[in-house]
Amino acid sequence: MAKVGVLGSGDVGKVLALGFKKHGHDVRIGSREGTKLAGWSAENGVAEGTFEAVAAHGEVLVLGVAGRVAEELVKGLARSLEGKTVIDATNPIAGGPVNGILPYFTGPNDSLMERLQKAAPGARFVKAFSSVGNAFMVNPSFPGGRPTMFIAGDDAGAKAQVTGILEQFGWDAEDVGGVEGARAIEPLCQLWCAPGFLRNQWAHAFKVLRM
Repeated sequence: MAKVGVLGSGDVGKVLALGFKKHGHDVRIGSREGTKLAGWSAENGVAEGTFEAVAAHGEVLVLGVAGRVAEELVKGLARSLEGKTVIDATNPIAGGPVNGILPYFTGPNDSLMERLQKAAPGARFVKAFSSVGNAFMVNPSFPGGRPTMFIAGDDAGAKAQVTGILEQFGWDAEDVGGVEGARAIEPLCQLWCAPGFLRNQWAHAFKVLRM
């Protein structure tokens, strides 16, 4: 069991917080004011606090805020994140879809997670949970078997820790290297969302097939 702090009070944060609770972790969820989810928190038995309090609580942290505010939040919490595994579930979404494709505020030789790692160099960032919709993040069931979650980050120990969490959550982890690997992972959100925006097809996930 780990102490987990989920930073973000939207659907992603709530789904992952409940997933950690389901698997026996000591989880708290954070919002800017620390009171946004009072009713939800009481109903689901997940304590709520400010971002600062939740960051201090967590040994493992999940970043589940909107991509456009992630860097500012991480800068403000940098000291509290030092030495901790931070699961980065964000994407650099800049607006609504254009012909089914979400625009990003990063380029092909950049990623949001690289910016976050620079904002909090003492944190151990691992990209995960950013390439699938929140309805399938926790123990999804697909006819084709366990789906694949691509992960990236510079710290091998943190990636091993996240791989264990993904195993609990019903995923196979596929390590694509250091922090630069986020340049390949983050666009998977665009690819995952495209069938949904174009044809209202949202029930799918990625899977690596090997010979």
